[in-house]
Amino acid sequence: MTMRLKIADLALALSVATPAFSQESAIIGAWRMISLEAGAEGNLKPVPYSGQVIFTEAGTLSVQAQNPDPKAPDTPYTANGYEAYYGPVAINDKDKTFVITIESSLVRNLVGKSMKRKFEVSDNKLVLTPDNPAEGWRVTYERY
Repeated sequence: MTMRLKIADLALALSVATPAFSQESAIIGAWRMISLEAGAEGNLKPVPYSGQVIFTEAGTLSVQAQNPDPKAPDTPYTANGYEAYYGPVAINDKDKTFVITIESSLVRNLVGKSMKRKFEVSDNKLVLTPDNPAEGWRVTYERY
């Protein structure tokens, strides 16, 4: 095989592979929580949580987080200071939103529900906020 043909084959292979990677959302990947803030809109205060969120190329989302205080009060998303849910996710990069349909969750009444969230990715930072600002929270992550 000539060098010219090898280069042509390589170029063809790359041109076929490139669209799959170029279509990938910037939100895809594993993210480590660096802060959670909650409260009234415009008056968010730090809450001591740690955790992670993982958006897969296969179109799923997995969330785990915990408050170091095992007696932390339950919320619509947590039980005993712990949050965990998983399900298929539809990401809209144009609107910077995603919708997860929860297939499994520590908080059982979330199973089957869909949640829409806003996101902002810059450098290696991800910020998630509720679609409804009245929910009053913001989570910041850094890429693993």
